[in-house]
Amino acid sequence: MTMDTEKVSWPNSLWAAATPEGPALPALVGDVEADVVVIGGGFTGLSTALHLREAGVDVAVVEAMEPGWGASGRNNGQVIPTLSKPDPDDIIAQHGAAGERFVALLRDSAATLFDLMRRYQIQAEQEQAGWVQPVHSPGRIKIAERRVKQWSKLGAPVELLSREQTRAMLGSDAWFGGFWNKTGGHINPLALARGLACVVLAQGGRIYARSPVASFERQGDRWIVRTAQGRISARAMILATNAYTGEFSRMLSPAIASEVMPVLSWQMATQPLSETARKTIIPGRQSMSDTHGELYFARYDARHRLVTGGNVIGPGNKAEHLKTMVAARLKRLWPEIGEVKFDYVWNGYVGMTTDFMPRIHRLGPNAFGWTGCNGRAVALSVALGGELAKAARGARDRELALPFSLPVPIAAHGLMRLVAPFMLLLYRRRDAREI
Repeated sequence: MTMDTEKVSWPNSLWAAATPEGPALPALVGDVEADVVVIGGGFTGLSTALHLREAGVDVAVVEAMEPGWGASGRNNGQVIPTLSKPDPDDIIAQHGAAGERFVALLRDSAATLFDLMRRYQIQAEQEQAGWVQPVHSPGRIKIAERRVKQWSKLGAPVELLSREQTRAMLGSDAWFGGFWNKTGGHINPLALARGLACVVLAQGGRIYARSPVASFERQGDRWIVRTAQGRISARAMILATNAYTGEFSRMLSPAIASEVMPVLSWQMATQPLSETARKTIIPGRQSMSDTHGELYFARYDARHRLVTGGNVIGPGNKAEHLKTMVAARLKRLWPEIGEVKFDYVWNGYVGMTTDFMPRIHRLGPNAFGWTGCNGRAVALSVALGGELAKAARGARDRELALPFSLPVPIAAHGLMRLVAPFMLLLYRRRDAREI
């Protein structure tokens, strides 16, 4: 095992503090059989398992820790039906017809998530209040215009915002306009993961926890997935470990682990804001993430805390450094916020790719995997789970919204992983120059 569980902290997470415990789950011990085995108990793995159970398929999920322990339970919880950088035309130009199907999946991904939660009565503090992307410099309004044009053409419920409309929606003069998508919103991500796990179990699926997968291989017409204490034999396999693919076993899938950069992302939650402050600071309770390279983002939780975050490099107590830096940022954005205090600061890995596109792969006969959420995993991963379930059941490529590609490792991956945090300096220079 290579994961340093102390480095990727968990104890001071708002979501861990606010969320009821998940279901009691066994570890994988001995030999087990299933029709489909899913490696990873995050959003993708659990969504895949649920969709398979809806089709009556026998499925077993193997999770290294607990459902939601990884990126799925650590993120900001924004439900965003776009990618972070590539727009629809970029995706279609790269992947053709498969790209068109993927764009349609992405367009509907937030609605898909909220509909699934309503159907199974999953309670995860969900608010479908919309998602806003304000622009931080006058020139970047072209980004909003381009995205509204492309997504509108595809039937997405997007709307361009003037500077005045953005000020009214967010309660700040910091931005120069933007756009929003009405189907977006936010959730408690750990509660969603645990809720999905409960539904999978209720539908007859199996979930094994605290069982890191060491390796998998093809034997005859079966996939064999091995852990320290057991193994699963299955007809089909889904690898859904994203940024954590190489963290527990370097031999799990080196090709996928080396094509994604695990970047540590910090999340923070303020003390609850007063009713007076909430009347002006994002009064409609939308989720927001802007166009800065060093992203500015925020949303409320169910207890009226502002959940935001940031990034920091260098030595010292990073959590304390972030508290000072992000508190000053919030006061610049919203002077009326008053004194800013943070009760929770935590972190987790985000899986980044060089072109900000997800990577979706065939791993062999009846085996599929993906990585590279690029900060857009909540809605996308749940939607992809439905497609991966179809693939595992034998659907043809033209029926799938999955733009398959071959793994392309990042050159000098280990070195680049050390260098990647320092990209923050470049983002800050670009952001300042644009303003």
